[in-house]
Amino acid sequence: MRSHHSTVLLLSSDPVFAREITENWPGDSELPEFVVLDWNLCGDLQGDTFDLAIADGSSAEKRARLQHAISITGKPAIVGLPEASAPSTSGHAPIVELSRETEAWAAIAGLLGREMLRRRQAESRAREAERGRSAAEAEATLGRYMADMRHNVNNALTSILGNAELLLLEPGLSANLMTEADTIRNMALRLHEVFRRFSSIEKELSVTARESDKKSTQARSAAGGF
Repeated sequence: MRSHHSTVLLLSSDPVFAREITENWPGDSELPEFVVLDWNLCGDLQGDTFDLAIADGSSAEKRARLQHAISITGKPAIVGLPEASAPSTSGHAPIVELSRETEAWAAIAGLLGREMLRRRQAESRAREAERGRSAAEAEATLGRYMADMRHNVNNALTSILGNAELLLLEPGLSANLMTEADTIRNMALRLHEVFRRFSSIEKELSVTARESDKKSTQARSAAGGF
């Protein structure tokens, strides 16, 4: 699966706010792409353009607008509160309010943001594995049906092939009938070869299904570990 490079949206009109976040982001993991956006533009947020938002909630008006805009996107967010404020319970999950009353607030925000991104990535991998498992199950169902029908089709093809051979041995047939009988025989042989290849399809699909189940289980375990 292609790795996804996370994007962190920094919503603030204060350049110091963005600098504090980027400078204190944990250096023990791959850095995300940081995009700075003036908080006045938060009404135009598109959920498919970022993975995590970190917003400057330095006033009650900003906090209300930011929480509303971010909650619509369905993406996680961290809202930094002014020094005089204490974090409150937000009704717009998954938005976390974080007090900026300590000097280490930006480092805390970075650690929290990193774990939120990791969780979303794990959940994304789990969903991808689940889609793969569903596709493998559909293919396995079709394969089992084709394998079950293979014997019946082969019997019918054997009968068609036999009758075509008898027609070709019939004396006095016109050239047109000989050509048609020869076409029937050749097509029957071709179909017989196609269905012969299905002899190993059950084994191959079984292996695919086991691998898909294994990946799905690993992805769910990883998602549940955060």
